[in-house]
Amino acid sequence: MSFVSQADTLRQLQQDHLSQYNNQEQQAIELMGLLNKLYNERDVQVTLFGESLNTTSVAQILALHQKAATRHPNSKSIAVADTLALANKLLANDNIQAANVDAGQLIANNSDIEQALQAVSADSDSANEATDVVLYGFGRIGRILTRLLLSQASSAKGLQLKAIVVRPAPAGDLEKRASLLERDSIHGSFLGSVSVDNDNNGILINGRFVQVIYANDPSEIDYTSYGIDNALVIDNTGIWKDEAGLGKHLQAKGVQKVLLTAPAGGEIKNVVYGVNNDTVGEDTIVSAASCTTNAITPTLKVLNDEYGIENGHVETIHSFTNDQNLIDNYHKADRRGRSAVLNMVITSTGAAKAVGKALPELSGKLTGNAIRVPTPNVSLAILNLNLKTAPKSEDALNEFLREMANSSTWQSQIAYTDSTEAVSTDFVGTKHVGIVDAQATIVTDNHATVYIWYDNEVGYSTQVLRLATQMAGISYKQIPA
Repeated sequence: MSFVSQADTLRQLQQDHLSQYNNQEQQAIELMGLLNKLYNERDVQVTLFGESLNTTSVAQILALHQKAATRHPNSKSIAVADTLALANKLLANDNIQAANVDAGQLIANNSDIEQALQAVSADSDSANEATDVVLYGFGRIGRILTRLLLSQASSAKGLQLKAIVVRPAPAGDLEKRASLLERDSIHGSFLGSVSVDNDNNGILINGRFVQVIYANDPSEIDYTSYGIDNALVIDNTGIWKDEAGLGKHLQAKGVQKVLLTAPAGGEIKNVVYGVNNDTVGEDTIVSAASCTTNAITPTLKVLNDEYGIENGHVETIHSFTNDQNLIDNYHKADRRGRSAVLNMVITSTGAAKAVGKALPELSGKLTGNAIRVPTPNVSLAILNLNLKTAPKSEDALNEFLREMANSSTWQSQIAYTDSTEAVSTDFVGTKHVGIVDAQATIVTDNHATVYIWYDNEVGYSTQVLRLATQMAGISYKQIPA
C-alpha cells in the first residue's frame, strides 16, 4: 500500500469513527430529554446496571454505555440506541409510574422487554407523594447529601429538601455555607446554581429554596412555621446517638421520623441498606450505621452465604477526618491529637462489631482496627477471613464476586475492578458503597483476603438516601423484578 493510500485509509477511518460518535451523541441528547420527561411526569428512573442515567451529561451517558459493554462479556453489548428504544417504550406505556428500570439488566440478559413492562403495568402503584426532608447539620455528609438531593431534575415527588439546621452564627454565615456547598476541594465545583437569599434566610440551589434555620436544640424548632410538616430529619451532626438525644427531634413540631448518619447505641437499629433494611418497619428513629460498616457488610454477606465465614479480622485504611488535628495538639482520643496530614494513625473502629448488628450471623466473629492515613477521601477495607468452604482459587473467588457485583440484587452496593492501575483517587465520587479490588485478592486454602475500596463520603451518603427513601414510604417497582 502506498503512503498516499494509507493516509486516505486512516483519514476515512477517523471520519467513520467521528461520524459514529456524532450519531451516538445525538441519540444521547434525545435520550436525556426522554429521561427527564419520565422522571418529571411519571417518577420513573432509568439506570444502567444500577448507575443512574437521569443526572448525567451526554459524555457520561456514552461512557456508561461503553463501560456497560464490559460487564457482561457473554451477552450482547449495549448501545445508546438500545436504551433510547427502551425509553420510548416506557414513555408510550401510560401505566408505568414510580418505577426503577434497569436498562442494563433488561438488555444485556436478552429479556423480553415488552413482557417485563406488561407485567408491571398490570400491577401499577400510584405515584409517590413528596416527603419533606430536613438536614440537621451541614458538614461533610450534610453537604454531600444536599448535592445528591438537588442535582436531580426538580420534581414534586420523592424526597424534598426543605431546610438545613445549623448552630447560631454571626453575620455572613449564609454566604459561607453557600460557598462550601458550591466549592469542594475533593469533589470539585457543584454542577448547578447556588445563591443566597438573605431576605428569607435561605439558599437557592438549582432554583429550589432551602430554608436555613439556626438552633441549639432540636426540640425548640417549629418546622410547621416554615411550611414543613411530617418531615424526615437526617441528623448528620453525630452529637446525639441514643434514643434520648435523637428523640429531641421528634419533640419538634412537624417532625415524623429521624435518620442518624452514624452508628447508634441502645435499641436503635443500625441499618445497612440492601442487607437488613427489611427490619426497619415503622421505627421512628433509625441509624444508617457507619461508612465502613456499609462498605464491607454487603460483601461479607455474599461471602458468608456462599462460603460461610468462621471468623476474621477487618483492617480499614481510612482517610483522615475532621475530628483529627492538622498539627499536633490536644485531643481527648488516643493518638488522634497527632497531625493527621503527617502521620498514619492507628485507632479503633466499631465497624467490625457493627457488622453483627446488621448481619447477626456474623456477630462476635470479626475483630477490627483502623489506620487513619494522610488522604482526604476514599478508604480501603481489608477483609481477612477464615472460610468454612475453601474457594477453588483466587480466580474462582473473584469470578463469584464479579457475578455478585453484576447481579440485579447487589449491583448498587457492590462494584468490581480488576484494573492493575487503580488507586484511591479513581474512586472519588463513586456511588457504589464498596468496590472489590480483584487484583489484590488472596486465597490460601480456606483463608481469603479481600480488598474493598469505598468513597467514605459519596458512597455512604448514597446509602443514607436509599434508607431515607424507604423511611419516607417511597417505593419503586423494580424492572426487571
